Amino acid sequence: MSNSSDKLIIAGREFTSRLMVGTGKYADFPQMVRAIEASGAEVVTVAVRRVNISDRSKESLLDHLDTKKYTLLPNTAGCYTAEDAIRTCRLAREAGLSDFVKLEVLGNEKTLFPDNEELLKAAKVLVAEGFTVLPYTSDDPIVCKKLEELGCAAVMPLGAPIGSGLGIRNPHNIRIILETVKVPVIVDAGVGTASDAAIAMELGCHGVLMNTGIAGAKDPIAMAEAMNLAVRAGRLAYLAGRIPKKLYATASSPGEGMIE
Repeated sequence: MSNSSDKLIIAGREFTSRLMVGTGKYADFPQMVRAIEASGAEVVTVAVRRVNISDRSKESLLDHLDTKKYTLLPNTAGCYTAEDAIRTCRLAREAGLSDFVKLEVLGNEKTLFPDNEELLKAAKVLVAEGFTVLPYTSDDPIVCKKLEELGCAAVMPLGAPIGSGLGIRNPHNIRIILETVKVPVIVDAGVGTASDAAIAMELGCHGVLMNTGIAGAKDPIAMAEAMNLAVRAGRLAYLAGRIPKKLYATASSPGEGMIE
């Protein structure tokens, strides 16, 4: 199956790329634009709190993004309560950004782990209000199932703490989540290099979202291209079906039937 025919579908929206990228931590807006282009991403997440939605006469990152080319995914980064996250999503919709939102409700400033109790409360309200909710959550299969049952369009379990670059720390939980829910599973947070992204996709994840792994690299443009290739390669490897792991060798050219 070619990548062009293998679409990522979220709430009826189709995307060719399975890589989603953020817009923070770049040296400047031109570098951000070049990295996003190199990534091949179609979904770009923006922190609502970083967008000046009250005075659009001032420069904003939105001035540098082609909204006809990219699907904006406003996120609630920096919110620590359900109430704050709900308010932020409502502001994003009223400002004309999108009702397609990445929901974050953080529980701790040091770890940036999600507060799943507040997350579930916010998701319930936002789904009822017609938002398409993509929640950032822990790699807990029970919480992911509850989010699906509330009507979330996908679940986004962390691979590792935000910005840590530690990669996929618990692939076993990711596998269980993939077996537990029917909505797309998108690994969010912790990806540090291309091999991390490939591993997530080889596990069967439907996509990967990242920011620091690209923006924090010595060469963000090159890393964006590497992540693009890694996500595509990982997806193709998953679809192809890897060989089983064995303790002992199996000859590539069996000796049976050889003429002496």
